[in-house]
Amino acid sequence: MMRAQDAVRSISIDQQEAAESEPVVVSATRIGVLLDQSPASVSLIDSDDLDQKQIERVSDALREVPGLSVVQTGTAGQLTSVFTRGLRSEHTQVLLDGVPINQGLQGAFDFANLTTDNIGRIEVVRGPQSTLYGPRALAGVIQIFTKQGEGAPEATFAAEGGSYDTFRERVQSDGKIDMFDYSFGASRFDTDNARPNNQYRNTAAIADVGWSPTAQLRISSLFTYSLSDTGNPNTIFNPKPLDNFLTEKWLIAPHVDLRVGDWWEHKFIFSYDHERQLNDPNQDGFVGPTRALFERTTIDYQNDLRPASWLTLTSGFFYSRVNAGQERPFVLQIFGPQPTFVSDHTQETAGFLEATLTPIENLIFVAGGRFDHFNQFGDVWTYRFAGSYKIDKTNTTLHSSVATGFSPPSSQDKIFGMNFGLRPEKDLGWDIGVEQRLWESRVTVGATYFHNDLSNLIGFNGLFETLNLGAAETQGLETELRAQPIADLVFVASYTYLEAEKTSSADINQPQGARLPRRPRNEVYVSASYLWWKKLRTTIAAKFVNAREELNFGGPNFDIEDYTFVNFAAEYEINSHMSIFGRIDNLADEHYAEVFGFPALGRAAYAGLKLRF
Repeated sequence: MMRAQDAVRSISIDQQEAAESEPVVVSATRIGVLLDQSPASVSLIDSDDLDQKQIERVSDALREVPGLSVVQTGTAGQLTSVFTRGLRSEHTQVLLDGVPINQGLQGAFDFANLTTDNIGRIEVVRGPQSTLYGPRALAGVIQIFTKQGEGAPEATFAAEGGSYDTFRERVQSDGKIDMFDYSFGASRFDTDNARPNNQYRNTAAIADVGWSPTAQLRISSLFTYSLSDTGNPNTIFNPKPLDNFLTEKWLIAPHVDLRVGDWWEHKFIFSYDHERQLNDPNQDGFVGPTRALFERTTIDYQNDLRPASWLTLTSGFFYSRVNAGQERPFVLQIFGPQPTFVSDHTQETAGFLEATLTPIENLIFVAGGRFDHFNQFGDVWTYRFAGSYKIDKTNTTLHSSVATGFSPPSSQDKIFGMNFGLRPEKDLGWDIGVEQRLWESRVTVGATYFHNDLSNLIGFNGLFETLNLGAAETQGLETELRAQPIADLVFVASYTYLEAEKTSSADINQPQGARLPRRPRNEVYVSASYLWWKKLRTTIAAKFVNAREELNFGGPNFDIEDYTFVNFAAEYEINSHMSIFGRIDNLADEHYAEVFGFPALGRAAYAGLKLRF
C-alpha cells in the first residue's frame, strides 16, 4: 500500500501543482488521486483535525464522518463498534498503513483501544471495496496512515488529568536524518470512569522507521504494541463487582516501496501480528475464566504499471494465514473427553486487477475484479466499477460506483457454530453522488445516495445452529459540508439518513421487516474551530443521534432514547515550545447510552500541558 506522501509522486506534474491545495487520497483506488476527483465516496480526517478537537481515540474522530455510526458499550475501554452504511461492524475492513488489522477471531475491529498516537491521516471509503481489499471490505474501508518523518527531528510531550481520576501522558517524535526517517508515538491512559469495576488502563506505542537510499526506493517497517486492562461492570441492571478483561496486541510489518520511473511501481508488505485476550474472572456464573488467542501472517504485493498516460493497471497478490482459538469450558463431556480450547485455521490466497482510465481530462473510470480462494469454503469472485467527472466551469464533481463485496465467516462463527458449512456473507452495493465547491473552494458540499442488498448473512435458526440464513437491505443519504470562510475559521457538518431493514424470516434474532439494531435513522454532526489572535484555538463539536432500536432476541425490537452531546476544547500557545490545553466533554451533562443499559459518562473536564522541542 502506497503512503499518502508517496502517492503525490505518482501523479502527473499538472496534478502535483493542484495537489498543493487539494489533498491526495490513496484508499479509493490503491493509487493516488486528488480528493476532488475520487471515483468513490471518501472522507478525509487529518492530524490537524485530531489536534484541534483534542481527539485521543480513532473512534471519536470517526463520529464526524457521514455514513458511519460509532457505538460504544458504555465508557472508554469498552467494546466500540463502527457500522458503515448500516452494515455490521465486521463488514468494514480496517487498515493501518495498508495492513489489515481486523481482529482475527471475531472478524470485526474493536476501536476501544486504538489511539490517535502518531496518526497522520484517516481515509474512509464507503461502499463495497472487496475487489481492492478482499475480506471484511463488504461495507467499506477505514485506512489509518501513520506519520512519516520529514525535516529536522522534533518531539512533543503532553500530560493531562481530569474527571473520574483520569490521567494521560503521551510523547510524539518524528524527523529525517540523511537517508533515515522515523516517526514514533506512545501514550498511557488511566481512568476509573463513573461506576464500580469500570476502571480502564491502556498503554500504546506505534512507530514507523524508514531508509531511502535513493529517491525511488524506501524500505521501512511499522511496529505497534498495546496493552489494555478493563473492568467490565456489565449493564446497570446486572452489575458485576469484579470482572476484568485484558487485551495485548503487537504487530510488525516491513514495507518495500520501489518506483521504476514514472511508469512502474512496486509495493510489498509483509506483516505478522499477535493478540491474546484474558477474561479472568468472568463472573457470569456459567462459563468461568476464558481466554482467546490469534496470530496472523499476511503478504501483500501491488504492481502499478502505466503503459500510457491515460491508463494505469494495478494488480496484486495477497496471502493471509490466521490461527485463532477460544476457550469453551462449557463443552459437554457426556460422550467422552472433549477439548475445551477450540481452534480454527484459515488460509486465503487472492489476486486482483484494476484498470484506472483517464481518457479525457477530469474523467476517471475504474474497473476491476478479484479472485479469493479459502482453504475452508472455496472461491469468491468480486468486481467493482466506479467513475468520476469534474466539471471545471462549475467546480462540480459527479461520482458513482457499483460493486460486490464479501465477508467470510469468522473463526468465532465457525467455532461456536460447529462449522456447519458456513459460506461468506455477500453484498451488492451501489451509490451515486455529487460534490460542489463554492466561493473559490472555501466551501465544499457533497451528497451521496447509497443502496446495499445483503445475502447469506450468518444467523441462528433456533436449534443452536449457526447458519447462512439472513438477508437485509440498507439505503440512505450522506451529506457533508466543509467551509473555511477565513484562514482561521473552519466549519464541518455532516448528516446521514439511513434505512436498514432485515428482509429474511429464517434468522430468529429479529422478525422479518425489523429495523437492524443500533442503526440510527438520523445522525447530525457539526463543529466549528477558530484561532484567536494566532494564540488561542477554540473548538466546539456536537452530535445528535435519533431513531434507534435495540435487539429483543426474537421479539419486536424496542426503541431506545435519542441523544445529543456537545464537546468543547481550547488550547493556548504560551510560546513556540509550550502550550496549555483543556476540554469539556458532554458539556450539557446529557444522560444517555449508545448501547441500552451501558450509560456513557456525564460532564467531564480535563486540562494539561504540552511541550515541544
